[in-house]
Amino acid sequence: MMTSSTSEKPLVELTKGVNGLEKVILREVRGSSAEVYLYGGQVTSWKNDLREELLFVSSKAIFKPPKAIRGGIPICFPQFANRGPLESHGFARNRFWSIDKDPPPFPASTSSRAFVDLILKPSEEDLKIWPHSFEFRLRVALSPAGDLMLTSRIRNTSTDGKPFAFTFAYHTYFSVSDISEVRVEGLETLDYLENKERFTEQGDAITFESEVDKIYLSTPTKIAILDHEKKRTFVIRKDGLPDAVVWNPWDKRAKAIADFGDEEYKHMLCVEAAAVEKPITLKPGEEWRGRQELSAVPSSYCSGQLDPKRVLLGS
Repeated sequence: MMTSSTSEKPLVELTKGVNGLEKVILREVRGSSAEVYLYGGQVTSWKNDLREELLFVSSKAIFKPPKAIRGGIPICFPQFANRGPLESHGFARNRFWSIDKDPPPFPASTSSRAFVDLILKPSEEDLKIWPHSFEFRLRVALSPAGDLMLTSRIRNTSTDGKPFAFTFAYHTYFSVSDISEVRVEGLETLDYLENKERFTEQGDAITFESEVDKIYLSTPTKIAILDHEKKRTFVIRKDGLPDAVVWNPWDKRAKAIADFGDEEYKHMLCVEAAAVEKPITLKPGEEWRGRQELSAVPSSYCSGQLDPKRVLLGS
């Protein structure tokens, strides 16, 4: 019954979300879905074909401009965190984006029919705080298998001949059952930045027992998040984004974040495909492209142990 009712709903629907903010719902026939708010160009929901929510959004998230939405996939541009003069994580996540009716063609053909193209251009106010002309095009697509793809294309449209530099991240909040039962695979032995100091990751998979805020450098194109309790593995595939930020605020920091529940740190983990250490520089007319593809697969078990190598080395 559910399948037939889903197939009757449009693959792409523009509707109203929390506080009357416009959002686009993407649906695939098998039942997976995603929701994207025009405010922030932000994905706030990604569900598998069992209708299970795969992204975390805080119960205290404030869907009211100018506050950024706490959870989902905020876009950090043109500045990651406080690495520069702008507000933390830049301004793209708290601007209204427009639906791009006529995007330039995508080089990669996609089997997805459930997708939306958004565009952000700077306002006069934006140009006062960051004096660079740009066009930021974002495509959010849901594949027939339920994978979520975000492709960003940022172009320097200035006519003054000046280049600009930026840092970037897809600040993805994954929903997990219990953070103490979660492992991240693919970042072992890599260098990372913590409080602007450089260290090297030791040992095996990354596990969590306290606050973590690290920027891993020169990371592989594939990273896996293994949720032991849910028997689910998230796979992040990325392109054009050499770094990976791993963040969980843990208890003390969680209590200090107004739009974040005190206990919610147990049920979320941010693993963010990013370009932070070396800013991207674009000359006038140049375009940068950065994409991430998220998939959620059942974890394969072998004598009680997960087999992440298969996930990381497989397709």
